[in-house]
Amino acid sequence: MTASSLLTVDHGARQVSLDVRDPAFYRDPNQVYAALHAVTPTFYWKEQKQWYFTGYDHVNALLRDRRFGRQILHIASREQLGMPAPLPHTRHFDAAEAWSLLELEPPEHTRLRTLVNRAFVSRHIEKMKPEITELTHQLIDRFEKDGKTELLSSFADIIPVTMIARMIGIPEEMGPQLLKWSHAYVRMYMFARTEDDEYAADRAAEEFSDYIRSIIAERRANPRDDLLSHMVHTEHKGQYLTEEELISTAIVLLNAGHEATVHQIGNSVRTILGSDHSPQALFRDAAATERTVEECLRIGAPVHIFERYALENVEVDGIPFQRGDKVGLILAAANLDPKKFTDPLVFKPERNEAPNLSFGAGIHFCIGAPLARLELNIALPILFERLPGLKLASEPVVKDVYHFHGLERLDLEW
Repeated sequence: MTASSLLTVDHGARQVSLDVRDPAFYRDPNQVYAALHAVTPTFYWKEQKQWYFTGYDHVNALLRDRRFGRQILHIASREQLGMPAPLPHTRHFDAAEAWSLLELEPPEHTRLRTLVNRAFVSRHIEKMKPEITELTHQLIDRFEKDGKTELLSSFADIIPVTMIARMIGIPEEMGPQLLKWSHAYVRMYMFARTEDDEYAADRAAEEFSDYIRSIIAERRANPRDDLLSHMVHTEHKGQYLTEEELISTAIVLLNAGHEATVHQIGNSVRTILGSDHSPQALFRDAAATERTVEECLRIGAPVHIFERYALENVEVDGIPFQRGDKVGLILAAANLDPKKFTDPLVFKPERNEAPNLSFGAGIHFCIGAPLARLELNIALPILFERLPGLKLASEPVVKDVYHFHGLERLDLEW
């Protein structure tokens, strides 16, 4: 099935019909993005009932445009905007999201991010290099002699969740439970989610919040040298974070700190093994490794869409938006814009073109980007160096979700 056959396009109205539940789409969305670039980079997606942008310049500009924001109810009521009331069965999820860095606008966003940002600046993250290196080797030691492994469960799942848990101050043995909560929680962000998904996400949010609340109480009584203690005991302009703010921030950092990186490790290994490039050449030195990682992020982004509300009446690319309208910015498609990238569907680590937008841009640029990049720049070279005959044992299984993009299974042998 070709990408164009998945799309029904009304060129005059710039309207597109596309079923996100079609495996031909979510298994390889890049082909559809390429088709959209060819016919209508800005389009109204009928099934989602809103406008989307795929052009690199539009996505990059809108991520930075302060006429658009992640939040709208700080300047208008639900009644004014005609928004439905919150769902009663997602009240715990909504409470956990209420003070999420991902969902706030200034001044609250500035205050929260300022408190957290210090831990994520590159000079602090670089200090984690020995720990990440040691953990990567320890994990490979466990399966190297087997000659085969399912890489997500034995490797990709473990590195990001272990490192972000250590950083925040969550016991490492909680890793498996954190993964379960996170997987259920993030299904709320998926297109075509079901009511069962919503109930499961709400249960996860309730349990997750209760657990974080107990850790906060411990850190209030007995501070440690970790990020949660820092957030509990540090003031900003005379204010401390409330318990609700602490819970939301801890949850978003734990989720964002590993969910996307797990996907990116799997996507990167799959991309490399599916290419004609030798891993020895791709990871021959630090500069080559960095280029390889960035090209993997460009062509195999783990999070495909960020959404924004129009905070005022505004026109973009000839489309008028009213205050409260929501727009979708397809980061993964912007990474494939043929106006910015030559042969955009081809894995070319030697590229020297536009930076990828996989971590976003503007005030909501991913706070964990330095950590994710460091994990990728350490784990991938070690994996391919330790297992020089690495190859796919079977076709990778793609998760049946959109708009995250990652693998369900990645069976390898050597």
